[in-house]
Amino acid sequence: MEDGETFHRNDSGDGGGGSNVVEIYPLSRYFFGSKDAIPDKDDCLADRIQRMKANYAARGMRTCVHGILLVELFQHPHVLLLQVRNSFFKLPGGRLRPGESDVEGLKRKLSRKLSSEENGTTDDWQIDERIGMWWRSDFETLPFPYLPPNLRRPKECTKLFLVKLPMTRHFIVPRNLKLLAVPLCQLHDNSETYGPIISGIPQLLSKFSFNIIQD
Repeated sequence: MEDGETFHRNDSGDGGGGSNVVEIYPLSRYFFGSKDAIPDKDDCLADRIQRMKANYAARGMRTCVHGILLVELFQHPHVLLLQVRNSFFKLPGGRLRPGESDVEGLKRKLSRKLSSEENGTTDDWQIDERIGMWWRSDFETLPFPYLPPNLRRPKECTKLFLVKLPMTRHFIVPRNLKLLAVPLCQLHDNSETYGPIISGIPQLLSKFSFNIIQD
């Protein structure tokens, strides 16, 4: 096995593991299977918005956590995305439960979407630093990558975390979802296909160097 770059530490004081170098492994090292489908909560976008409004009225601001998982294909970093109904894409993750921490909630969600382990208590997900936050002023509007100064009651906060993958892993995905590896160059500035959050990932990752580990 060959290492592509020298490993450097990040002394900037950022959270998480604090490394400016991310080691990624070839997609061929990973194995994929399926499990029972996760039931859809909503039949359409209008149903989803109505459900989110009801949850906001009952619990306040919705906080979501999502993981950015990277693999190598054709000597280029790819992000693992879930495709829903052969149409829209999303990062693995989801809404936190009341009182749940970001890390524990993300581990639970990663296990539910990508593992045979449902609650994340025994999965060895390595959650690294938070690299982005997005805020939504209303459930019908697009999110902002900052908290607008006139926004007193945000409806949703979405946090993105880098997730370091091991050398190999089995991904077990619900049958009604597809797990796809999408290159960074395809995501960049492509909000029409992937939305503002996913299409902004290449910029968030620009501070990192990638150490591609080859066989």
